[in-house]
Amino acid sequence: MKIGIDIGGSHIATGIVLDKGKLLAKETRDIDVSSIKETERVETIIIDTIQNEIKTLLNRYDYTINDITRIGIAVPGSPTDTSIRNVVNLHIKEFNLAERLSKIYKTEIKLSNDGKCAGVAEKEYGALKDYDDCLFLCMGTGVGSAVFLDGKLLRPKQNPGFEFGHMIINKEGIACNCGKNGCFETYASMKRFKARAIEELNLSKDVQSEEVQNFIRENSHKAKVNKFIDEYLENVSIGVSNLINIFEPEAICFGGSFSYYDDIFLKPLAEKLKNYVFNKNTKVVLLSAKLKNDAGIIGATEI
Repeated sequence: MKIGIDIGGSHIATGIVLDKGKLLAKETRDIDVSSIKETERVETIIIDTIQNEIKTLLNRYDYTINDITRIGIAVPGSPTDTSIRNVVNLHIKEFNLAERLSKIYKTEIKLSNDGKCAGVAEKEYGALKDYDDCLFLCMGTGVGSAVFLDGKLLRPKQNPGFEFGHMIINKEGIACNCGKNGCFETYASMKRFKARAIEELNLSKDVQSEEVQNFIRENSHKAKVNKFIDEYLENVSIGVSNLINIFEPEAICFGGSFSYYDDIFLKPLAEKLKNYVFNKNTKVVLLSAKLKNDAGIIGATEI
């Protein structure tokens, strides 16, 4: 039995993963560290949340710590096998999470980039399993990614993040947490989408993500909402077309919260991409993630 953990910018999800990527159960806790500047406090919150979630899952199925054969952890940024590194949303420069957890759990512990983890899960068990050349984009708090060529995951020797979220699509654009302006994720992340929806569509500041989804879906025919969606997808299409021009994928799979809008987003996005893709003969299938937000948990135990 393996434990998969997905650490996001605003949540930590932990699951029990069995053979062939079967997710037996998971626990998810929201974490809000946006106002916390002390790195040690953030680290403590992460450790405590993981311990509590694992304990809850083990107790539910009468497992013990000794039953855990591996712990895989999906994290944003450019981690090493043992450490979280340079995650601006968590205010962490470097944190050896594996070392801290190894004092509690006597098993193999490995960290990997969250976009790659989710991408591997979708490639092995989800929407991308029938494609050799393909991309995975996790559109959530930020933009994570994975690239597959000839069926194999690309693994850079230096930083493993494939930080497509920080490619510039507008050099005089919105300030990003990374310190640059106009990063793709400042326009395309679902965190940004929600913030803009609250501002432009006059939604409550306390509105939940699911409520935003329902509002958009129920009012997508209205001019103001339609314009809002159109502007968002225009920015998404600029970034995605750059990736198509570079990698020439057969398919692109969208994960994260973006995947919950597939009936609204994918068709108009495909039309907009025609305006930006260099090779007009390129045919790219746009897909919604099959494993949704479980992909990071499952992939963390596979990569």
